[in-house]
This record gives sequence, structure tokens and C-alpha cells, in this order.
Amino acid sequence: QLQLVESGGGLVQAGGYLRLSCTPSGRAVRTAGWFRHPPGKEREFVAQVHWSGSPAYNANSVKGRFGISRDNAENSVSLQMISMKPADTAVYSCAIYTDGNVEDAINYWGWGKGTLVTVSS
Repeated sequence: QLQLVESGGGLVQAGGYLRLSCTPSGRAVRTAGWFRHPPGKEREFVAQVHWSGSPAYNANSVKGRFGISRDNAENSVSLQMISMKPADTAVYSCAIYTDGNVEDAINYWGWGKGTLVTVSS
């Protein structure tokens, strides 16, 4: 059974940088996406990248600040976050995409447990 594991979360000051990594256990990375669940809010789409590395999609709220990429050598999908804001505070999770609307969590499976990102002001 595919199990995704996220890593790289932590505490960062506003304007800072973090890099999250998503690695599946035992299998090659497929087309995958990142979502986040801010405290007290609904889960929301962040970014998605095709298994080949292109195309990649980013939510409007993170365009120009976040970038998603895949590393075939490390069999992982990374989320690079710069110019971070307190509003980026959330639990970030990755999952495997199946089909349909890339921004809808219902079209993903194999969710990891998530990694907490906290951005202080």
C-alpha cells in the first residue's frame, strides 16, 4: 500500500523560506499535489506537478512565492516556499492525483499525515 511521507515543516519568520518534501514509500512518485489545512479553515489546494515534471499548477494565493517540482533521483516531490506570510500557517499534506479538477482534494489519494508549517509575524 502506498504511503506518502511529508517532511520539512517547522517555524519560520514572515518573509522566510521553507522547503517541504513528499516521498512515497516503496513506489515511484506519480503526479502529485500539495494541499494545506490552515487552523480553523477548510483544506485548500496549493500546487500540483505532473509525473514528468511538467506541467505544474499553483493556487492563485501562492503564485510567485511557492514552486512545486519533482526530483526523480530522490523519488520525491518538493514544495519550495519563499516570502512566507502568517497566512501560510497550516498543516501541509501531499497526495497522489487521479483525474479531474486538480484543485479538488476528492481527486487525490494516498494522503500523508502532513507536516506543520508555522509562520510568525
